[in-house]
Amino acid sequence: MSNRKYSTRLGFGAVASLALALAAVPASAADTFVPLPGGELVETLSDGTVVTVRLTGESANINPSLGSTPVHRNAWVSGSAQVDVAGTGSGAGGLIIPGYVVGCQVNIAGGGVGGGVEGASDWEGNASAGVGTSGELSLGPGQARSFYILDREKADDFGAEDHKVYNVFSGTGGSVTWSDQTIGLTGCGGYAQARAFVSVEIVTDRVTSWVTLWGQPFSLG
Repeated sequence: MSNRKYSTRLGFGAVASLALALAAVPASAADTFVPLPGGELVETLSDGTVVTVRLTGESANINPSLGSTPVHRNAWVSGSAQVDVAGTGSGAGGLIIPGYVVGCQVNIAGGGVGGGVEGASDWEGNASAGVGTSGELSLGPGQARSFYILDREKADDFGAEDHKVYNVFSGTGGSVTWSDQTIGLTGCGGYAQARAFVSVEIVTDRVTSWVTLWGQPFSLG
């Protein structure tokens, strides 16, 4: 009988200790789920082709203090990019290239869905230029970097390893969906933001054109 009483008291003490430990965890360590509105962009090309680009199901799950320091952030982002093409007749196709731009103490709001990053010397204004395929970034104040979601490994024409950052589509459209893609940011002691983009190349019988849809900027803490 005494052993049972002792076991009961020990169990209560363990639960009480666990409760105190949980209470000691700072609120800033908790993940924050952020639903995002996505967006839609409709463009009519010079040959009459109508291109609709959508960003749907977009969200971010943010941990603002990875490593318990103010210069570390971590986020897991999800979304879906869809492209619809109409009025081309035949021969339509193209590439879908989704990604994110991340900035440290820099305005990445730009000018709406066609905007880029303002005041960042290393941002080239084109979602298809000078970006990598890793979401692990190190940024200082006033800097911005972007990266692609896709990193598809395949052999090139000579059998060597090659990596593709796009999804090919043909006909009336295509899509790319991603879930819990990591954005890991280090070195930024001030406020940090991220923003999704979907860059699309459209190829028809008479025209080749690029269209880029930008999502809403969101805080990384």
